[in-house]
Amino acid sequence: MKTTPFTRHHIDLGAKMHEFAGYNMPIEYTGINDEHVTVRTGVGVFDVSHMGEFWVKGPNALRFLQHITSNDVSLLIPGKAQYSCFPNGDGGIVDDLLVYCYEVEKYMLVVNAANIKKDWDWCIKHNTMGAELENASDSIAQLAVQGPKAREVLQKLTDVNLSEIPYYSFTTGEFAGVPEVIISNTGYTGAGGFELYFYNEDGVNIWNAIFEAGKEADIKPIGLGARDTLRLEMGFCLYGNDINDSTSPIEAGLGWITKFTDTKDFIDKELLLEQKENGPSRRLRGFILEDRGIPRHGYAIENADGDVIGEVTSGTMSPMLKQGIGLGYIATPYSKIDSEIYIRVRNKALKAKIVKLPIYKG
Repeated sequence: MKTTPFTRHHIDLGAKMHEFAGYNMPIEYTGINDEHVTVRTGVGVFDVSHMGEFWVKGPNALRFLQHITSNDVSLLIPGKAQYSCFPNGDGGIVDDLLVYCYEVEKYMLVVNAANIKKDWDWCIKHNTMGAELENASDSIAQLAVQGPKAREVLQKLTDVNLSEIPYYSFTTGEFAGVPEVIISNTGYTGAGGFELYFYNEDGVNIWNAIFEAGKEADIKPIGLGARDTLRLEMGFCLYGNDINDSTSPIEAGLGWITKFTDTKDFIDKELLLEQKENGPSRRLRGFILEDRGIPRHGYAIENADGDVIGEVTSGTMSPMLKQGIGLGYIATPYSKIDSEIYIRVRNKALKAKIVKLPIYKG
């Protein structure tokens, strides 16, 4: 298994380790619920160094990105980032990703760990316009410092005014004595905070500095288990569960990152535009169980007559709501917000309600 600059720290801290995307990663330390609440109410640190980073450079960088991604990259200026996806040519999704505009003619793509090779091969295949591509995944580490106390902790370690970095914006500056750290106001928890990108060799110093600065705030390391429950409370998609090569961004509720402008000609544009105009046959929806139970990936979703109308893609017991919550694809006629649905848990049909995202409103 691959390791990150922080693997030894995770093991020394007693984390429950498991293979994830080829990496030896921490699943939990003190327990998923405890770690989840820490991020919602305080500050926690995620090792997300397993994520992939690609540089896209040169005079043809923008043209390449406009073709291969669904969002409108021309709207980005240096210091801004956007959420996007790679349409796969058949109406599905190769991966979801972040696009950072580092400077004019220089962009960074942050892709999912399990899809690094798949995404890299996809980029190479479709780089017919000669953009300069570099896979920097093995040399860049990443920590996500998330929670309402994240900014006050991190501000102790940099002269960069973190309060002046808007959501989905970033800057590059000195952090914990390390130059050229990318400090990004992004994250996948819905709890606020920053994501930090730096070279592997600087990882241990940055880790130690963050935990020293966060002592008064009771900072904790957080595993991938709580990362999943946190994103699910927000209704954020997880690739491999809620989106994949057989789900379209339109039916997944990602029409807002799929831009049909005259100046943007991207893979699957016509197909997805037709789907948007006609409406998809199913829609990804969030739901809360009204009966006691825990929905899981693959469970059937039924109507009041017991007919199967969909399937759960992600589910858990919400640590904040103390109720079962989930995401699932539901046949469009049954997908209206506030509609009553039933989740088939073993031999029982548990009542649930479709809710507007995010599931946890905070």
